[in-house]
Amino acid sequence: MWRHVAANAITFLMVGLFLLGGLIMWGKSEYDAPGPLTEAVCVQVKSGSNMRRVSQNLAEQGAVSSAAIFRIGADYEEKTTQLKAGSFLVEPESSMQEIVDVITRGGASTCGTEIVYRIGVNRVSVQVRELDPSTNRFATLAQFTPGTDEVPVEYAQTRDQGDVRFRVAMAEGVTSWQVVNAISSMDIMEGTVAETPPEGSLAPDSYEVRRGDDRGALISRMQSAQETILAAAWESRAEDLPIESPEDLLILASIIEKETGVSDERRQVSSVFVNRINQGMRLQTDPTVIYGITRGEGVLGRGLRRSELRRETPWNTYVIPGLPPTPIANPGRASLMAAAQPDETPYIFFVADGTGGHAFAVTLEEHNRNVAVWRQIEAERGAAAAGNASTGGSD
Repeated sequence: MWRHVAANAITFLMVGLFLLGGLIMWGKSEYDAPGPLTEAVCVQVKSGSNMRRVSQNLAEQGAVSSAAIFRIGADYEEKTTQLKAGSFLVEPESSMQEIVDVITRGGASTCGTEIVYRIGVNRVSVQVRELDPSTNRFATLAQFTPGTDEVPVEYAQTRDQGDVRFRVAMAEGVTSWQVVNAISSMDIMEGTVAETPPEGSLAPDSYEVRRGDDRGALISRMQSAQETILAAAWESRAEDLPIESPEDLLILASIIEKETGVSDERRQVSSVFVNRINQGMRLQTDPTVIYGITRGEGVLGRGLRRSELRRETPWNTYVIPGLPPTPIANPGRASLMAAAQPDETPYIFFVADGTGGHAFAVTLEEHNRNVAVWRQIEAERGAAAAGNASTGGSD
């Protein structure tokens, strides 16, 4: 009898183990398999949340087939305690394992509502926008220019939400004074910047910040990033580059940044300045003259006068030989690499061509023809503008 009971017990145990093994295999298969999402969704993980609440939220949004399996899988991978606060984009058919990785990896949020403080060359603007997960595109909810426009209600409402993200987007070619002036007016930040950092020392980029962050700490992040980029550019420089130091490379890159906004032209523009340096010619670049007038504090807002082109300042490259003593703006990575690795060309002249780019030339005669074309374009544009003004504009 006892043998019969023992045999039955062993049989039940084996069946139970088999079923348990099958259940585990099924659960793992569900955890690793493509998920049920047909469109991307934005998952918000609030500060202080836990894996149970997040798993239930994911199940309600149709991102996972089982909140329980999601939690068990996260626990098995020892990631339950690694949950990160933020808003994270979950792509269609993401597996539970992939979602766990997204919400525990950390880093910048990838969706949700954000306020972007844009520091541009000509103006500073604030944009409130929200990502539409289904299209992966941002929709602008409000936009304004601080100090000029009335502050929209949407800005204050969004700014005070607990899950909103903040970003400072610094454009290539802005000056250090412009950056300090802009972040000093941002009402989400604290602290002061003791002094304007050296020109060129800040890396143009998009920086995620939090409410209450210190302004000086943000400047330090920008400086650290630029030091890294400059070191990499200097390390990769062409062997015959007539630039003696990383500081001079930074100066040249800042001039390239201000001379062209066309990415494909940067190395050509760089080649013109390198050729001029090699031939002992003055650089003769207008942006350096402008910097000598403004010292980077705002935009000139008008054309240069002949007297200003002749006036001697440390930055007037029509008068001084070689490079000016400092950068004239904060160059981006592309301009730094263009300064380090210029194209090999015979060009020593360039002028605007009316399309946003430039016409390059080897000889003065060719350059003068290009200048004549550009002046004709300017004259036609001026006449058209005058005509529109006299008629009150046109449709």
